[in-house]
Amino acid sequence: MIRVLIVDDSAVVRKILKEKLEKANDIEVIGTATDPYIARDKIVQLKPDVVTLDIEMPRMDGLTFLGKLMKHFPLPVIVVSSLSPEGSATALRALELGAVEVVGKPGSSYSLDKISSLLINKIRIASKARYRNFGKSNKLSTVSGAELSRIETTNKILAIGASTGGTEAINRVMIQLPPTTPGTLIVQHMPENFTKAFAERLNKNCQMEVREASGREIMRPGLALLAPGNKHLVIMRNGAQYIAHIKDGPEVFHQRPSVEVLFNSVAKHVGVNAVGVIMTGMGADGGKGLLAMKEAGASTIAQDEDSCVVWGMPKVAIDLGAAGKVMSLDRIPQGIMHAFGSLKRKV
Repeated sequence: MIRVLIVDDSAVVRKILKEKLEKANDIEVIGTATDPYIARDKIVQLKPDVVTLDIEMPRMDGLTFLGKLMKHFPLPVIVVSSLSPEGSATALRALELGAVEVVGKPGSSYSLDKISSLLINKIRIASKARYRNFGKSNKLSTVSGAELSRIETTNKILAIGASTGGTEAINRVMIQLPPTTPGTLIVQHMPENFTKAFAERLNKNCQMEVREASGREIMRPGLALLAPGNKHLVIMRNGAQYIAHIKDGPEVFHQRPSVEVLFNSVAKHVGVNAVGVIMTGMGADGGKGLLAMKEAGASTIAQDEDSCVVWGMPKVAIDLGAAGKVMSLDRIPQGIMHAFGSLKRKV
């Protein structure tokens, strides 16, 4: 059984969440708390596997509590909050502080039945998350000037895919990449309202220009595009140019955007000129796509188990033989640069 503590100042929300969660035969709600101080005591006493946390609460706001919790008693936390555009920056801050996922409250962006099903699934994923490395300041890899000089071309593509734990993993990789990095396409499983805020955050932190993809954009060195929520991101070729497209379509591996869709398009239209990276996340999205990239001649990298929050997607890719290299998170930026340095120019 997955033992869950619900932290929310609303009695109505606590009652609804408890009733819905306990319909799952593998989840037990072991307690509720109306504010962070009560939550702190119950976490120490009850030792839950997963905590659901509201952001706006009396006595101490949820973000402050989350920061303290992850510092002193790290465990999987799902933030249950508004999915409005106004709340997206706060939600991203929660992910930065260590929350596994952020989902909408009943009556906000989702119906009650949909949020219940989504939250149950997220709790199952969160229960597998690991935090033994959380908060440790690993030494990040650096990229030399000699390595940069080998990647200044317009006809190479970097494709990155991630899910649970991916916002911080992507940020840590992207901040290390130089402004001459080949055109980059990113799929991170996120709701619609979050992707624009996430792209803006990356743009502030990174040397590359990062923005949410809008469709039919010519890829160039120094430009990174993030798939918008609820849209697939693919790449096409027009002569020597690569053009990013967004499109509708069915969910793939229960996801839209899907890493699989992106990787398959890169395998088909970029092939040997690409580098593919799959990072932390639950499920199988992207595994077969990364294999298609490898078989097309691309260099491929999977994040290793020890540095993943959830070792699901990378494990599937590794088991399929799709990963040319398996690397810790702090070594992936250098791995990307080395891979581009070894690629031959081919138009």
